[in-house]
Amino acid sequence: MTSLYPYLTFSGNCREAMGFYKSCIGGSLRMQPVGDSPMGNKLPGVLRDYILHATLTQGALVIMASDMVPDSGLVRGNSVSLTLNCSNETEIRDCYHKLAEGGQATHPLDYTFWGSLFGSLTDKYGNHWLLNYDKGEK
Repeated sequence: MTSLYPYLTFSGNCREAMGFYKSCIGGSLRMQPVGDSPMGNKLPGVLRDYILHATLTQGALVIMASDMVPDSGLVRGNSVSLTLNCSNETEIRDCYHKLAEGGQATHPLDYTFWGSLFGSLTDKYGNHWLLNYDKGEK
């Protein structure tokens, strides 16, 4: 079916934190700065060095992270999200609608510049979810 990964949110120190985690557990670390994305040239210089998306992989262990803080700011309780990587479009749509029931859809399912169907929500218990279906994966 799907896989579930923790997604950590930082406020400008994602690169440092993920480097620290890599030094602790090893693995492979990939980071995409905001400046390398389509929105990169629309943001102030300091924000271009922030991390849009990072992935640390060590065997079956995957930790994802970003410096992209929500408009509400970074407060205790919203610094960790659950990333649900779905195996097909039907699954992501079904999971999204069920998890959003009684909660708040913060980003409707939409196709992204990175080639995935993606959406985010906060469920009725206050937990933050990122749902992703990478159309290129089989």
